[in-house]
Amino acid sequence: MEAKLSSLAKTLTPSSIQQLSYLAQRCNAVNLAEGFPDFPAPLHIKEAAVSAIRADFNQYSHVQGTCDYVAHKMKEMHGMNVDPLTDIVICCGQSEAFAATMFSIIDQGDEVILFDPSYETYDACIRLAGGIPVYVGLDPPQWTLNSDKLEKSFTEKTKALVLNSPHNPTGKVFNKDELEIIAGACQRRDVVAVTDEVYEHITFDNQSHISLASLPGMQRRTVITSSLSKTFSVTGTYLTWRMENWLGSCPHLHASAVRNIHIRMTDCAPAPFQEAALAALRSPPAYFDRLRRDYESKRDCIFNLLAKVGFKMQFKPQGSFFVFAQLPESCPLSDVEFVEELIKQAGVVAVPGAGFFHSKPSADYASSRYIRFAFCKSEDTLAAASVNISRLVDASGNLKLF
Repeated sequence: MEAKLSSLAKTLTPSSIQQLSYLAQRCNAVNLAEGFPDFPAPLHIKEAAVSAIRADFNQYSHVQGTCDYVAHKMKEMHGMNVDPLTDIVICCGQSEAFAATMFSIIDQGDEVILFDPSYETYDACIRLAGGIPVYVGLDPPQWTLNSDKLEKSFTEKTKALVLNSPHNPTGKVFNKDELEIIAGACQRRDVVAVTDEVYEHITFDNQSHISLASLPGMQRRTVITSSLSKTFSVTGTYLTWRMENWLGSCPHLHASAVRNIHIRMTDCAPAPFQEAALAALRSPPAYFDRLRRDYESKRDCIFNLLAKVGFKMQFKPQGSFFVFAQLPESCPLSDVEFVEELIKQAGVVAVPGAGFFHSKPSADYASSRYIRFAFCKSEDTLAAASVNISRLVDASGNLKLF
């Protein structure tokens, strides 16, 4: 019997990032592909989850205290007044929060602007909702926003704009000038902004994350999605740890609409982990300071290694836990070919960059010349990657693959 799939389902392919992680497991390779930490989660969060399980927090649940504390953090971090009773929805992972938002605002044929390169989930969620992704390429090597290109991307069909900052895969943190350009365009065109701020606490070199919603006139038209999974090293599964996501208030999009869709998709986030999320939100400032210091050290480790062996390193990540490294002109391999050889010859897995690009490459770059490396790994893992990659260095100090 022929599979009776929808036309959209036929276009979706397995996630290349997850496929590479599976390959790393099968080959016993060092996994610098998928963005999950391989070191223990903070003890106080694990203890809170265990305590909740032992106390039989096992049924459908909504922990209002979590919403209250999210509202408190929004005020503390961004100066925004958010009503915890009406403006916050707890979902099962940022991906579900994003999907529920798209299903809430997008009708068939609506256009949604995204910045390229971009994380693969956005495109799929928009198309599942019936929308049309429209990509605005960021300009390398600093991945800057071109205001003219942004302005030209708007049409009468534009319904929403998606902003991910700190940015996956480049590590860019959008600065205030760029955010003001985006905010102005959204207000002139009466467009809803949807932000992904999961790396909000992972910024480097005294860079600060600024939420688009905190700019004048933007809170009323911005939906914020965020998560505890990156900040507290509990990426886990979409139905367990990745549950602490929140959506900011917006009169164009009532949180009740997102909540209604969320309930029909997953009903509620796991009760024990809502209790654990509350413990995470109450972490002292010292936790976040240490997080940034530790990740900055890891970033420097992998960045310096890649520069040393011959990658073209023109942009140092300002946030997130990824390095987007460019292959040098001397390398005859494409990104996919390079990753295949890196696995075979060094036992290290990374992600070909082409999968993050959707718009037509410009004269300034080729989408097949970038490799994404994740550095959210233990010291032992990063050391093993360094040893394995260094074995491929030739007499001139460059990788033999180049």
